[in-house]
Amino acid sequence: MRFQALEKLINLHDGYSRTFKIDNLQLLLRQDNGQLYLIGATCPHRGHPLAEADIDGNTIECPLHGYRFDLATGRAVHITEAACSSLKAFELIYEGNEVGVMIEE
Repeated sequence: MRFQALEKLINLHDGYSRTFKIDNLQLLLRQDNGQLYLIGATCPHRGHPLAEADIDGNTIECPLHGYRFDLATGRAVHITEAACSSLKAFELIYEGNEVGVMIEE
């Protein structure tokens, strides 16, 4: 596994949202209410981008069909149509003045 830096800590603030493409992963780094999250950048239901999705507490809601996912576990907590797999949630790694993720090689 290798560490992949995503952002310098000094650049983070509430409302921060940025997508990253690393190898075959598409990731979304967001900060809301002082909490930093790293999740898959698209909804597992139909692949809609989550960059503009609403975060309420510890859930994120896909703007396309209203599916909601727990940000810590990725588990679907509200389903509006067909069953849906979980959203991928990633553990953040803090190294020096940067935050990143461990990527399998």
